[in-house]
Amino acid sequence: MDDQASGSYRRDEPAATRLDRNWNELLQEIRVLQTGSQILAAFLIVLPFQSRFEELDRFQTGWYLGLVALAMLIVALLLTPVAIHRHLFRRRVKDEMVRAANLLLRAALMLLGLLLTGVSVFIADFVVSRAVALGTGVVLASVMAVLLIAVPLRMGRSVGRPAG
Repeated sequence: MDDQASGSYRRDEPAATRLDRNWNELLQEIRVLQTGSQILAAFLIVLPFQSRFEELDRFQTGWYLGLVALAMLIVALLLTPVAIHRHLFRRRVKDEMVRAANLLLRAALMLLGLLLTGVSVFIADFVVSRAVALGTGVVLASVMAVLLIAVPLRMGRSVGRPAG
């Protein structure tokens, strides 16, 4: 059995090459998340200009404003690694940039799961009922917790810590 099949695959690469690869992988993940989160943020921003927006009750209006704030926070978290890179470009601190971008991306993922759940609750509350919305929220929050927290943690425990 080769090293990759046994789960003990290790790259034989210099630290600088590993950091470059890690940075590029993080940027690709950020690009994917930025597109989706920016589209969702744009949807939330234009919502008040729809004719039925006036039908929202106080709870729904407050919930909506919270979702907008959360969406803007996620966009800011996903843009921060770009700002860090622009500010620290060619200063030979890629290891710190990779660490910071990783933390920002992980936070954005958790908050995006919360935002998706919150938007679903908002829509269900408006379209069906508050009881259905709360049930939807519980189910989706559980699914998000499993997919975004439990699965990665379990996989991380089963494969061990990364080299370097």
